[in-house]
Amino acid sequence: MARLNPTTRLTNHPAGILGGSGAILYVLFIGLPVLALLIRSAQQSDFLDAVTSDTALTALRLSLVTSIISMAVVVALGTPFAYLLARSDQLWARVVDSLVELPLVLPPVVAGVAMLMAFGRNGLIGSEMTSLGITIPFTTTAVVFAQIFVASPFFIRAAKLGFQSVDRDYEDVAQTLGVSPWRTFFRITLPLAAPAMFTGLGLAWARALSEFGATMMFAGNLTGETQTMPLAIMSAMETSLDGALALSVVLLAGSIMLLVGLGLLTRRRWQRR
Repeated sequence: MARLNPTTRLTNHPAGILGGSGAILYVLFIGLPVLALLIRSAQQSDFLDAVTSDTALTALRLSLVTSIISMAVVVALGTPFAYLLARSDQLWARVVDSLVELPLVLPPVVAGVAMLMAFGRNGLIGSEMTSLGITIPFTTTAVVFAQIFVASPFFIRAAKLGFQSVDRDYEDVAQTLGVSPWRTFFRITLPLAAPAMFTGLGLAWARALSEFGATMMFAGNLTGETQTMPLAIMSAMETSLDGALALSVVLLAGSIMLLVGLGLLTRRRWQRR
């Protein structure tokens, strides 16, 4: 009796048929709005002028600079934090681990208000910071804070899963051979967990670039100082739909390029493994 190959068996299975239908509906649901955005933008006569305007270039530059700073902070602090969560079995670690995902379910507007209540002029610690001459709300620093708040869970969660996938036996064997814990981490653990970390970094970076609600509430919409690309799109919608479409295409292209680049890098690292 001839055996069906896995692909044929899956397509003939009821779950496979339903899954294929769901996949088609999902692609159409996601793809049609993106396609409509691209088609409508291509019909513009002043697309290049809108993309190269001072407002667009300033917002794009601010988004790139703040998101790079945010990702540097997230990676520097989130990597050891994720490793600790992955290797610790204590109760406090499980409690903290559950709180990591809080920004994912918290509405961004609420996150912005919460940060304002903490770091604002009359906030929980903001008053003491103000007395020291430190002001965070409605500055470029506030943009970075908002991006870190909403994007960090994506990286920390992925990094934790990456570290959990690394067998502890590798670390134990390395240390029995006289390799220091720091050298073991950088030469064995970190490279093995890197593919998952790159995936998390891509998701976190895309989330930081698209952040709107928390930034609007905590940093405001000041041109050249706190107006990132999503805020510039909102401002453009009030005066010119064509300008908003052009900025949307730029942000869409940047997000796609970021995800594709990190996806290719991650795939190469997995193939090497």
